[in-house]
Formats: sequence, structure tokens, C-alpha cells
Amino acid sequence: MGTLADILTLARDRARQLKLPYEGALTPQEAAEVLKQAPGSKLVDVRTRAELDWVGRVPGAVEIEWNTYPGNQPNPNFLAQLRQQVDPESLVMFICRSGARSHAAAIAANGSGYPQCYNVLEGFEGDKDASGQRGKIGGWRHAGLPWIQS
Repeated sequence: MGTLADILTLARDRARQLKLPYEGALTPQEAAEVLKQAPGSKLVDVRTRAELDWVGRVPGAVEIEWNTYPGNQPNPNFLAQLRQQVDPESLVMFICRSGARSHAAAIAANGSGYPQCYNVLEGFEGDKDASGQRGKIGGWRHAGLPWIQS
């Protein structure tokens, strides 16, 4: 996969190409490798409790809802919960179902004093296939990375 420096350089290059307002964008495989190679790095799963319970979770991830369930309203305590659980000096990677909420979370965290924010592209479930279902094209789970179901 490459050294930590190589992976982060690639992620930063992607961020510049995509004009992202945070440090970088990682594939699920790259994010898993960063977790192995960078002590103190954190994966923050921003999916709802229902998604975590019904679809699956990444062992060891910090779990903070971006939107609440039920209701799908923005979590007004997201940044406070992040501050309680993740040091601002940590390299922080955000993941959700497909990469959209985690993108928003990375923007919010970056704007609140977390300089090393990365989004996990494809998310946990990946993109929809031709029949409109997730889980077969990309994503953490499809890549065979560690996950569990309650």
C-alpha cells in the first residue's frame, strides 16, 4: 500500500484536485492503512445509531452521529462530542455511508480547530449499483476491511 507519508501525500493531492477545504481524501483501503501506521489517528463514524446497529460498524471507530435518528436532523452537539472524544491534534478520518456526511463533518471539524481532517471516499457502503443498492461497489465493507454487525 505504501508508507504513511505516501498515502497522506496522495490524499492531500486529491484534496487539492477536488478543491476540498480540509487536509485530504482517502480510499477505504488507505484509511485502514493510516489507522495501522499512524498511532493516535482516529476514524470517526458519523452515521446514525440505526445505521451502525443495522448495517454494521468499524471496530474501534469513534461513533458520533452527524444527523440524529430518528428525524434526520443535524446533531447540534456534534463538535462538542468530537472535542470530548478526539484530540484536535490527532489525524482524524471521517466516514459515513457514502462519503457525503463525512465530507460535511470534515469541513466542520477543520473549521473548529482540527487541522488534520480527512474524508473516507466511498464511505462504509460505497456507491449505488445499477439496481440502486449499496454494498457492491466500493466502500469499507466491500473492500473486505474489518467490520462487525451487532
